[in-house]
Amino acid sequence: DSDGATGTGYSYTIGTGGSSVMRLLADHLAPRLIGRDADQIEAIWHDLEFATHATTIGAITAIALAAIDTALWDLRARKQNLPLWKLAGGAKDRCPLYTTEGGWLHIETQALVNDALEAKAKGFT
Repeated sequence: DSDGATGTGYSYTIGTGGSSVMRLLADHLAPRLIGRDADQIEAIWHDLEFATHATTIGAITAIALAAIDTALWDLRARKQNLPLWKLAGGAKDRCPLYTTEGGWLHIETQALVNDALEAKAKGFT
């Protein structure tokens, strides 16, 4: 933002599309953020959604928008010196977690079972 504060946004693709997400961010979405008030997350979201209305159905656009959205929320939390969970209402001190490690078809069944048991032991649900 104008104070030099930053937020971290994260998203990913599985296998392909990462360079397309980066180009969309660099060429079309990031320039629309320059000079914007980072606290106006909803207004920024609507502007970016309108700017990408022809492509929002696709994963590339959704992934790019998600990275910006999480960066804006992270920035807001940092500027208020609050953890994001507290900024979001802080109603609970715990939240359920999940892992997506079980969805890989190329992994042997027993390896998936072992991974699931290990994840459960670590507290994933």
